[in-house]
Amino acid sequence: MESLQGVVERLTYHSEESGYTVARLKAPRTSELITITGNFATIQAGQTLQLQGIWKDHPKFGAQFQVTQYRETKPATITGIEKYLGSGLIKGVGYVTAKRIVAHFGLETLDIIENQIERLVEVPGIAHKRVKLIQTAWVTQKAIKDVMLFLQSHGVSTTYAVKIYKQYGDESIATVTHNPYQLATDVYGIGFVTADAIARNLGIAPSSQFRYRAGILHMLGEASEDGHCFLPHDELIGQVVKRLDIEDHHPNPDSVEFLIHLMVQERELVKTETPIAGLEQFGYYAPPFFAAEYKLAERLQQLLRQPLKVDVNRVQQWIERFIEKTGTPLSEQQRHAVEMAASQRVLILTGGPGCGKTFTTRTIVALWKAMGKSIALASPTGRAAQRLSEMTGQEAKTVHRLLEFDPKTMKFKRDVGHPIPAEAIVVDEASMLDLFLANSLMKAVSPDAQLLLVGDTDQLPSVGPGSVLQDLITSEQVPVVRLTQVFRQAQASQIVRNAHRINEGQFPQLEPVSNAPQSDCLWLGASEPEHGVQAIRELMGDLIPQQGFDPASDVQVLCPMTRGEVGTRNLNMVLQQLINPPSPNKSEIIRAGMRLRVGDRVMQKVNDYNREVFNGDLGMIAAVDVEEQEVVVQFGERSVSYDYADLNEITLAWAVTIHKSQGSEYPVVILPIYMQHYLMLSRNLIYTGLTRAKKLAIVVGPQKAIALAVKQVKDRQRYTLLDQRLRVK
Repeated sequence: MESLQGVVERLTYHSEESGYTVARLKAPRTSELITITGNFATIQAGQTLQLQGIWKDHPKFGAQFQVTQYRETKPATITGIEKYLGSGLIKGVGYVTAKRIVAHFGLETLDIIENQIERLVEVPGIAHKRVKLIQTAWVTQKAIKDVMLFLQSHGVSTTYAVKIYKQYGDESIATVTHNPYQLATDVYGIGFVTADAIARNLGIAPSSQFRYRAGILHMLGEASEDGHCFLPHDELIGQVVKRLDIEDHHPNPDSVEFLIHLMVQERELVKTETPIAGLEQFGYYAPPFFAAEYKLAERLQQLLRQPLKVDVNRVQQWIERFIEKTGTPLSEQQRHAVEMAASQRVLILTGGPGCGKTFTTRTIVALWKAMGKSIALASPTGRAAQRLSEMTGQEAKTVHRLLEFDPKTMKFKRDVGHPIPAEAIVVDEASMLDLFLANSLMKAVSPDAQLLLVGDTDQLPSVGPGSVLQDLITSEQVPVVRLTQVFRQAQASQIVRNAHRINEGQFPQLEPVSNAPQSDCLWLGASEPEHGVQAIRELMGDLIPQQGFDPASDVQVLCPMTRGEVGTRNLNMVLQQLINPPSPNKSEIIRAGMRLRVGDRVMQKVNDYNREVFNGDLGMIAAVDVEEQEVVVQFGERSVSYDYADLNEITLAWAVTIHKSQGSEYPVVILPIYMQHYLMLSRNLIYTGLTRAKKLAIVVGPQKAIALAVKQVKDRQRYTLLDQRLRVK
């Protein structure tokens, strides 16, 4: 073991997740830089470090100092202080500001900041407001360094350490020490697995009730990611036992069952009122899921019971005048839908592509206007809301914005006591409504209002829990009009024809890419995944520009999964390099192994009510500010700023999963379908992906994988009782 001291000259590599670092160190009395490697909670260029470790000879990179322990000392030189301050360590101080501060105070700079920070106003260009910002950042970084060192020593990445500190502040260490499983509930990105690893490092027993309770709730949470609202008794116990089983501890199912009953008594779980039909056993909800499902059914029943008086003859006369005025006839199914919309409190309009859902919805909105009703239009995603607005000529909002989320209270302003100020409400892409969003919506629908839900039940179900639209239809308690007739103009589109073929279990009729001008639905049979990646590169570089499309703005690659060579992770790196390569004019940052660059297309991964950006929203990186430690993303006309610590909320979106594309349409869609994704391949997956394309769809992959996707009907029943609750009088 040897000691080494020096100034960090630059970082070659630093993982936010593990803290593993490769850096170059300038040691006293040596002209060459020394390569150091090791795990660092925080490390910045300009830091002066006292290191302990051993020398190793790397076969490719030569001598390296492997660090086992380190501590930071204050920089001793003017250059060191400049680098230290300008490294991005303190929000509000970049390289230029650091240089000015050090030029004024010299070697006393750090003592001044520590003890007389108000003197920074002596530096030209630094006002009192900036001093306050720097002071806050300095105090925070000192406190957070203690927390991060503690957490790093217990297996927590630096990224999560920052989020833990933002959540708990000075109580961070106390909270983590008492019950690390609380992190899985309170901190986005930290799940049960991470919390469990921290708990083991802290010496918390694997039989701890904290662990068992967290494990039970975790399995219900994981089940909700598969769309379930609850789990049956046997399935819940089996999954918990499996998840909690480790080398030195094997849970007893009886102990898990006892704790489940205890949690029911303490209202941490809710037991189904009766055994689940067909399973002859009870199920268990996390309380928020039960409350949402119960209340959603109750409010829908209340709305359906409200009578609505309408002059049917006047409605029919209006329809005749509308047809005459527009010159566009309505099919019998469409006419029936318009008449029903005039007389029903709640109506579901469903059907596949080319069957006239858009025109029918537009006609219903026109009828409601003629009836003098105030109308609100909404959709779960921003893109779908924009499309709804374009087709009706009236403003449409996302459901979240329609409900007016209040970041101060973390609740929607629109609810039972403060309903949406509209007599008629249209929600498009209703298949995307999950249990919680549907419940929040129904809370805000006035008892005197009408509700039209428009959606395609053959698409993928909602990403969140429940299968609300399908349950409403299955219950047979809500009026439904299903459009099935494909109109002649839509039949000209191979995309539309193939979507219906896929729904019927038939292999789509795909034209080779060489027939590009003659078909809007093409196929490129690159046999292996690595060939698929190269094929997508070539499509972006040649065919797509030749067809008059811009690869940077018109094309969306949609993948079944994130993993694999033709998954979103790899394709995003490939497409980023191709469409938005590095440039001296483009700032960039690396966080958690992901490179974000000005000009990149990104997607929001979670609902962020404070910033008013929601899961699935697409934007573009407009700026990377190293001094302010912020990334600015342009979402339409809105600019949204992210602290570095919050960058795990966004991800590159040159390629996204088909699930994340729901509710969106793109001029061109490239759809890689390969056997390496066989677990995810299904009929509604390829149907959803294909129908996202407005003008051109290109399927890349072997026919075997496409055939498997068309064949597999994976409508695995989600555990939900909404349809049964609606049938209870």
